[in-house]
Amino acid sequence: MLAMLSVRSAKLCRMPSSQESFRQVVADRLHSAAIHLLRHARQQDALTRQGPARLSALSVLVFGGPMALGQLAGAEQVKAPTMSRIVAGLKRSGLAKIETDAKDARRIRVTATAKGNRLLQQARARRVRLLAETLGGLTRPEIDTLLKAAELMERAVGRRAGRG
Repeated sequence: MLAMLSVRSAKLCRMPSSQESFRQVVADRLHSAAIHLLRHARQQDALTRQGPARLSALSVLVFGGPMALGQLAGAEQVKAPTMSRIVAGLKRSGLAKIETDAKDARRIRVTATAKGNRLLQQARARRVRLLAETLGGLTRPEIDTLLKAAELMERAVGRRAGRG
């Protein structure tokens, strides 16, 4: 049986015998790597002077388009009152605007402003630049492997979400 190197413990461990347990090991490693990667990239977010919750909600609006407050809360996995506070902060900062629904004045629609869109695009560019710099020590074949891994993860998530 093959052995693999565990990055966290920096020691060799036995490869799981079943396909299911091997998937579990890979999932655990991906989970850990993704968290560390995003924490590393998030260092750049301080330059926006916005908190993580606001940036996350703004990202949903910029890349997903305008939506009702309840939809945004659902996308961010928070309750509507929490999202109301987040959106109020975005509005105060000029990053989002709130419009009432023409058919139902009790419903609101949240949209990223041009300023919000610029801020989010700039923040994303800084994160991507930092990640590209982080990959600078890798060889071209290693980067090709990461590209293939990213494609596979996108496909797996898309299939799981019913998009593939």
